[in-house]
Amino acid sequence: MAHTLPALPYAPTALEPNIDAMTMEIHHGRHHKAYVDNLNKALEAQADLAALSITDLLRGIDKVPAAIKQAVINNGGGHANHALFWTIMAPNAGGEPTGPLADAINAAFGDFATLKAKVKENALGQFGSGWSWVVWDGSKLVAVKKPNQDSPLMEGHTPILGIDVWEHAYYLKYQNKRADYVDAWWGTVNWAAVAELFANAKAGK
Repeated sequence: MAHTLPALPYAPTALEPNIDAMTMEIHHGRHHKAYVDNLNKALEAQADLAALSITDLLRGIDKVPAAIKQAVINNGGGHANHALFWTIMAPNAGGEPTGPLADAINAAFGDFATLKAKVKENALGQFGSGWSWVVWDGSKLVAVKKPNQDSPLMEGHTPILGIDVWEHAYYLKYQNKRADYVDAWWGTVNWAAVAELFANAKAGK
């Protein structure tokens, strides 16, 4: 079954002023769509792999033939990363996590402020394009950075929060001010969605 571009769960204007509508339209409708299209093209002759969910495909990346492996990493990662990215943002969001997620953040990082600082450090320290992630490693939350569209799923980790620091994610509004984009992005975080991802990851789902 071919992979498909998920619809945005809100209007392109919904995250303004933190993220502008034109960036959302281009990011979703062109960049994410290109990852989906190129992933399907790479898997055309691999019916068994094409039938897998994107999560299972990336978790089993070592089973992908060498001839298409990098294409799957680039485009499958791009698809998985963005599909998650849209869902962990929402209009009128932001604030701080609560409940079991907040407890896990405090256990792993000391407090929420330290987590934010680490995510920002990773976002600014990622040379070139990439992502700053918070992942469940099977026992705790960990902050990591990844280049390009490399997915934490390929290492057996489950991403629950991630900020895209490719220039296409912010350059129209923030130009070279990546730090300003990261600071503003926290105002879009849908903590209910992140908490659900955390609960599912901890439960092994």
